Amino acid sequence: MIETALQQEMLKAVRAYLEYRLVDEIRPQLSDDPFYQKAHGLFVTLHKEGNLRGCIGYIEGIKPLSEAFFDMAESAAFHDPRFPALKADELEDIDIEISILSPLEEMPSYQDIIIGKHGIIIKNGPRQAVFLPQVAPEQGWNLKTTLQHLCLKADLPVNAYLQADTDFYVFTAEVFSESS
Repeated sequence: MIETALQQEMLKAVRAYLEYRLVDEIRPQLSDDPFYQKAHGLFVTLHKEGNLRGCIGYIEGIKPLSEAFFDMAESAAFHDPRFPALKADELEDIDIEISILSPLEEMPSYQDIIIGKHGIIIKNGPRQAVFLPQVAPEQGWNLKTTLQHLCLKADLPVNAYLQADTDFYVFTAEVFSESS
């Protein structure tokens, strides 16, 4: 469990980074807490008026969190191909959410996936897609519907999750946001 003070620092640092990028403020720094030297999977999600506005992350810890936070803030705000780049006049309406991921675990059967607990990666050949643990509950999806949407996201046939050559990986996430 990540301490509340660290959660608040991370959220403030992401917001300060967006302000830095949009209105030329001072580039933020994180404290020297040893937690930031760890490499974890990490997603930064932006919501505007309750709707997704950007979400990008690292599934696995490939960089220390001290670097990954600002990379993912940059990507979610300015490089998510589903959305135009964030504008300064939107910033006050943005709610920042951070997801710190556990290591991946291969799941032998999709039937062992627990909606609301597990983030899911589906992989079939070169195609793959991911949903964070909070996606299915936010959408009101059951396991079958979640897997069908995940297949579509991966550009796979809707029932590819039933194929023997489809692999599943799961992870958990500690999720916190400015609004929580």
